[in-house]
Amino acid sequence: MPLVTLTVRRSRTAALTTAILEATHAALVATGVHPQDRFQRVLELAEDDFRFDPLYPDLASARTDDFALVEILLGVGRSPKVKKQILAGLVQELTARDVDPEHVMVCFQETAWENWSAGGGRMLHA
Repeated sequence: MPLVTLTVRRSRTAALTTAILEATHAALVATGVHPQDRFQRVLELAEDDFRFDPLYPDLASARTDDFALVEILLGVGRSPKVKKQILAGLVQELTARDVDPEHVMVCFQETAWENWSAGGGRMLHA
């Protein structure tokens, strides 16, 4: 049950947010996530509250105000191979939606399955 958090500057367009969230979900589904397992949130920050280096570490082009940070919280156990598959799928999906993948940073986080309750206090995997 991935939880996706997208952090963007307030100056970005709604279309950009939608494109990134759709691309992220498609990439997750392609690696076995259930299509209905969509839990996403968007954090919109002022320029002073969302600072980033334009080129770190070695980007082909400088980040713009459309830079986006995608955090994907996953249950423990996804291998580096699967995470690379998610990233490859995300790059493909972003490109198909005319979003420059160079301007999207991804951070994977993992938590033990016993730390999830999808609702009603039920722990599905514990």
